[in-house]
Amino acid sequence: MDPPAHNTVDRRDEIIRLIQENGKVRVEELSATFKVSSVTIRNDLSYLEKKGVIDRVYGGALARVAVAYDSALTEKAKLHMDEKRRIGAKAAEMICDGDSIVLDSGTTTLEIAKRIKDRRDLTIMTNAVNIATELAGSPQLSVMLTGGRLRENSFSLLGPQAEAVLKEFYFDKLFLGVDGFDLEFGLTTPNQLEAHLNAVMLTISKEVIVVTDSSKFGRRGLCRIGGPENLNRIITDTGISQEYRDSFRDTGIEVILV
Repeated sequence: MDPPAHNTVDRRDEIIRLIQENGKVRVEELSATFKVSSVTIRNDLSYLEKKGVIDRVYGGALARVAVAYDSALTEKAKLHMDEKRRIGAKAAEMICDGDSIVLDSGTTTLEIAKRIKDRRDLTIMTNAVNIATELAGSPQLSVMLTGGRLRENSFSLLGPQAEAVLKEFYFDKLFLGVDGFDLEFGLTTPNQLEAHLNAVMLTISKEVIVVTDSSKFGRRGLCRIGGPENLNRIITDTGISQEYRDSFRDTGIEVILV
């Protein structure tokens, strides 16, 4: 079955996935798959190369190393699970009764959700359908979904509707997962709509806490969310390099290792 390609953003996301899966792609094959012209595909590949996601070669493109790709949530859930559980447990310790928090979509933030069901008078906003389901049935929790367009591979809600809902609130804490964190480029994710929504989350939160395993540092995704200046804390595992630890601490970001 042909991959979906409803618009330019979806098509480019799918091209990234195909390159990740196969290591390389050819223009004529992509043109046939997405039923668009070879000129359109070349424009897509040129755009992705400028963003640092791929390397162009004659007739197609190759995967570039150290790039964050948009894997399905079921695939991400298999990676670095011990680290994610420890990060989730530490993050949960920072949530107090009466807090208002935002839980971004992702496998690490899901680990946080699993550990806060006994909190009292907690208000939780999330754009993740699976996180809302995880928290359903806890009588002391007030759980809100952003609404918006569903991305099935991540169970997340995105788009202008989700952004508009978030802008109506201000929260004590944001727990944000990322797909890449480069010292020069900042926080990144492969999906443009996800990046836009995450950027709004930064603006409506008093304290921003990034929760990510150390494999994400030094990787750069397609779309920028924001820079280190937007952060208060990072919870990660001990695999993070000394260079990154020193850089974050020099800029006043607390780094918590688990």
